Amino acid sequence: MNVFWANPGRVSGANQERMSKFWGDESWREAFYEPVQGLFGPMEEKNPIGDVVRAFQARLKRVAGFGFVPDPMPMRNSKEAIVYFLFFAAHKPVAAEIVEDIFKKYELYGRRLDG
Repeated sequence: MNVFWANPGRVSGANQERMSKFWGDESWREAFYEPVQGLFGPMEEKNPIGDVVRAFQARLKRVAGFGFVPDPMPMRNSKEAIVYFLFFAAHKPVAAEIVEDIFKKYELYGRRLDG
């Protein structure tokens, strides 16, 4: 998802096609970009990553049919920048509870174990 620019006109066709395959259809555009009125007319503005993450989480529930999709875990590099989000989806509540516990432990301890 980090292949997308603030200006959607600069996103390559290959990256748009790749995202459509990953997302399952073209609705990712609505999650990524918001139409706004610019100085010279309508334009699209990139949504914050949190909005995109929530849209994908909702899609796992609504379209893929998973009943339990806990908040994803942001995976960070050594400079604490988010590289990607780790999602988990399940049909059983016990699985989601287990993963939520793991995610909480990682959030508290995992990033500090590297040294």
